[in-house]
Amino acid sequence: MKLPKKFMLLGSGELGKEFAIAAQRLGSSIVAVDRYPNTPAMQVADASEVISMLDSDDLEQVVKRHHPDYIVPEIEAIYTPKLLELERQGFTVIPTAMATNYTMNRDRIRELAHTELGIRTAKYDYANSLAELQTVSAQIGFPNVVKPVMSSSGKGQSIVRSMEEVTNAWQYALEGARGESHKVIVEEFIDFEVEITLLTIRQWDGQTLFCPPIAHRQERGDYQESWQIANISEPQLAQAREIARTITSALGGAGIFGVEFFITRNEAIFSELSPRPHDTGMVTLVSQNLNEFELHLRAILGLPIPSIEVLSPSASAVILADRTSDKVSFEGLAEALAEPDVEVRLFGKETTRPYRRMGVALAKGSTVEEARDKANRAAQRIRLCYD
Repeated sequence: MKLPKKFMLLGSGELGKEFAIAAQRLGSSIVAVDRYPNTPAMQVADASEVISMLDSDDLEQVVKRHHPDYIVPEIEAIYTPKLLELERQGFTVIPTAMATNYTMNRDRIRELAHTELGIRTAKYDYANSLAELQTVSAQIGFPNVVKPVMSSSGKGQSIVRSMEEVTNAWQYALEGARGESHKVIVEEFIDFEVEITLLTIRQWDGQTLFCPPIAHRQERGDYQESWQIANISEPQLAQAREIARTITSALGGAGIFGVEFFITRNEAIFSELSPRPHDTGMVTLVSQNLNEFELHLRAILGLPIPSIEVLSPSASAVILADRTSDKVSFEGLAEALAEPDVEVRLFGKETTRPYRRMGVALAKGSTVEEARDKANRAAQRIRLCYD
């Protein structure tokens, strides 16, 4: 492997920013692509482009203009048929164009897992209209979970507890969907003990590796805090690893996958998958000897990963906006950083909207509980100013 290499990020948010920093530390260059300017990754990239990644021609032109060694998708809202075509032309898409195509829509990855691979999932069905959603909801039963098949970061997702809530769930799903699809997935509500992300690393020529499991808490379908190591049993962990190995092997390629599970008293149930670093995995910036972005980079480049170790119980807690504004600043950094083993990442997003993730607090502790308390206290001390 000769360095440097050129990476093109398709989607250039906070996860892409951390990947760009990791790549640049090994002398490589980054072209950051997104639909609006001055995204977090663009602020550190060597070059940037603003295009609609759902436009086939724009996508082809930007790839051929820069001719990257690796195309690294960071989001779902990409015209994936073009990635399949570019891969056939000889470009390397991470982990593969097929994996990106499958995971752009929740229905494709769910059908792969449940129908083709026989993996246990929540009961589910689809609806393309309010009337269909009402019918399917009654069949699945209440409570259930309604999600757009195409969205990210929990947008448009809601828990529906009765037929009276179905209309609002339908409208919320349409508002949170990406693209023009009106298709939603309705899932059985799983009575779980904890949700986990199992960061799974596929190598070009080597065994599949796993980070210790990361537990997380969600609100509105989006993660609010995560902590490592999740307290699950060895049989549950073994089951989750086997499922993650099976589904990532079917998708192929190399890189890190964020595989999500519901952990019940008796089993690990597959939930979702992202073929890229995961937002809940930001805790690895302080918890592990190699964070998820460095692991993604090493897997892509075929570099050795001798060990993955948790250095300390650790946690992350998000810093959220509470209103829409085109100007934001932050106070409270001194208070947030006053405790030992606390770090803060502010992403550099220029505009806000309610619940938009603007940063994350990271903390270590002697126990997971201590780390969670410290991370949440630090996040709460950061104040957003909109004037």
